[in-house]
Amino acid sequence: MPTITSYATAGGKRYLVRYRTPDRRQTMKRGFATKRDAERFLAGVEMSKDRGEWVDPTKSRVTISHWAEQWYAAQVQLKPTTRSGYRHGLDKHVLPRWGTTRLGEVSHADVQAWVSDLSARLAPSTVRQIHLVLSGVLKYAVMDRRIPSNPSDGVRLPRIVKSSRGYLSNEQVARLARACGPDADVIIMLAYTGLRWGEMAGLKTARIDFDRRRIDVVEAVSDPRGRIIWGTPKSHERRSVPFPDFLSDSLRARCAGKHPDDLVFMAPDGGVLRSGNFRNRRFNSALASIQEADPEFPKVTPHDLRHTAASLAVSVGANVKAVQRMLGHSSAAMTLDVYADLFDDDLDAVAVALNGSVPFSSVFKMCSLDENEAESRPKNGHKKRPLPSVS
Repeated sequence: MPTITSYATAGGKRYLVRYRTPDRRQTMKRGFATKRDAERFLAGVEMSKDRGEWVDPTKSRVTISHWAEQWYAAQVQLKPTTRSGYRHGLDKHVLPRWGTTRLGEVSHADVQAWVSDLSARLAPSTVRQIHLVLSGVLKYAVMDRRIPSNPSDGVRLPRIVKSSRGYLSNEQVARLARACGPDADVIIMLAYTGLRWGEMAGLKTARIDFDRRRIDVVEAVSDPRGRIIWGTPKSHERRSVPFPDFLSDSLRARCAGKHPDDLVFMAPDGGVLRSGNFRNRRFNSALASIQEADPEFPKVTPHDLRHTAASLAVSVGANVKAVQRMLGHSSAAMTLDVYADLFDDDLDAVAVALNGSVPFSSVFKMCSLDENEAESRPKNGHKKRPLPSVS
C-alpha cells in the first residue's frame, strides 16, 4: 500500500511518499512541503499507473549526450547521407548545448529559447533540421517511458520562404554543357533524365537499355564525410527512367569497352565521380564564365538540373504522374507540392477546355427564360398562381 509519512529537516517538516511501480518495485519520493502536495503527487501516480502512462522518474536522469548515442545507433532505417547529417547536427549543435542536461530537465521554454537563438544565426532550413534531431532524441525517450512527453513539441520554428528555382531552357542547358567541355554529357544527362547525382554516379553499363532507351535505376552512391557508400536510391524503390535519343551516342561512347558492372560516368582517376569534385573542377568555372557574359543566366547547381528536367518534361506535355515516376518521388502529391509552379498553366488549360466543350451561345440559351415565363415568376423563383375569378 502507498504511504505518506513526515520527517524533520532543518527547514521544517517535509513529507515522503512511498509507492510501488507497475512492476511491483518499491520506490519513493521525498521533499514535499505539505501533506496535500504529497497526496496530489500520489494521486497522479496512481492515475498514471491505471492509464498505463506511468514514467519512472529515475529513468529520466540520464543525460542527453548518453541517450542521444542510443537514439543515433537505433536509426538503422536512414540513408547514409541523412544519417551523416544527423551526426553533424548532434555534434555541432545539439550536444554542445544539451549534452550535460538530463532528459527530465529539458523544458519546452528552454528548447524554444534555443531555437530562437539558432534562428538569429542560421538559415531556417538548417534550424529546422537541427530541431528535428533534438526532437528525435526526446521522442525516443518518450517511447522508452523515460519522460512523459516531448518538450520540443509545439516549438515555433522559423518559416521557410521558398525561393524561385532556376529552371533552364533547352538553349541554356546547351550553353552550360558546352562550357563544361569534355563533361558536357554529364550536364545533358542530368537535365534530361532527372537523375539524382548519386544515381547517375552509381549508374553501371548493364543498367542501360539502348533499344528501349531506358535507364534502370536500382542503386546509388553517396560520399558522406568523404566515405564512398553504396545503397538503394532515395525512397528505396527502383524505377525505369527514359532518356532522349540524342543521348544515345554519348552513352554508347561512355560504355564502349567496359564490363557490365563498370561505371558509366567516372572520375579522371577512374573512381566514382563525386559531386563536390565535379563542381570545383568543372561546373563552377563553367557557370561563372556564362554568367559573366550573361548576368541573367540562372544560378544553378548540378542538383538543380533535376528541377530543369521536371520543367522540360512538363513543357512538352508530361502529366504529374509521369514526372513523379521519372523523378522517383514517393507520390504524385509530393511532385505537385515540389513543382506546383510548373503546373499553373494547367489551370488556364482547364478554362480553355471548358470554353471549347460547349458553344458559348448555347449555354446562355439554356439558362435564359421566355419573356412571358420570366414575367410570371416572382423574385423568389416561384411561379405566380392566377387569381381566382370573382363572379
